[in-house]
Amino acid sequence: MPPDFDRLRVVLVDTRNPLNIGAAARAMSNFGFLRLRVVNPYHVAFREARSAVAAAPLLKAAEEFKTVAEAIADCTLVVGTTAMQHRELQHTLRPLTRGAPLIRKALATGRVALLFGSEKTGLSNDDLSHCHWLMHIPTRKQHLSMNLGQAVAVCLYELARDGKKTAAKTKQEKRATAAEVERISTVLLEALHRSGYVKANAVASTEERVRRMVRRMGITSKDAELWLGMLRQMLWKIRTDSVSKE
Repeated sequence: MPPDFDRLRVVLVDTRNPLNIGAAARAMSNFGFLRLRVVNPYHVAFREARSAVAAAPLLKAAEEFKTVAEAIADCTLVVGTTAMQHRELQHTLRPLTRGAPLIRKALATGRVALLFGSEKTGLSNDDLSHCHWLMHIPTRKQHLSMNLGQAVAVCLYELARDGKKTAAKTKQEKRATAAEVERISTVLLEALHRSGYVKANAVASTEERVRRMVRRMGITSKDAELWLGMLRQMLWKIRTDSVSKE
């Protein structure tokens, strides 16, 4: 197994059927991606899923999280998957054949989270706000969605078939982790709230837009500290001015 494969985190969000988790684990084991994370799984007995043929150790080692933010905190690239059904997307959307090379390149220098949503609704808008971009598997218009286990298998096959080419040809700056980017987003959002920019009737949509915007910036780990320092200083100033006026 190429060492880069160990940097991929397959993240299943709000999965309803434990058999689908088992099928996803089997596909992961098939192609050599062994790091599974689950967010708020519906059924507590998913670790005993019979569909995880020969992948019981992988299921046993799966990490559980309550939120997407916690599950992706140590990753430098977060990619969501979607079937593009009846929704207006606010992210760059790439087909699997174009997205896979970008993921393989990112795996050469850091951890990548590949998110799959629930069987019924897919990833929510809040889930998507944590993603840098989205990826889809081209299917015919009459039948866009795929079974969760099948979708995981197809994506991982595309990543694995050229796995030996993941090594970076040039030295790249290390990207900020999702946790670092989320801290920047949190401080920025508090400053926007205190300044009156965020309207009471649009809090959720504004927060999602801000998250997407910050992630599009592609902040490096080196710059993350500088951004956080500047934003904290601005927030301190806003707080001080607010107190002095009272």
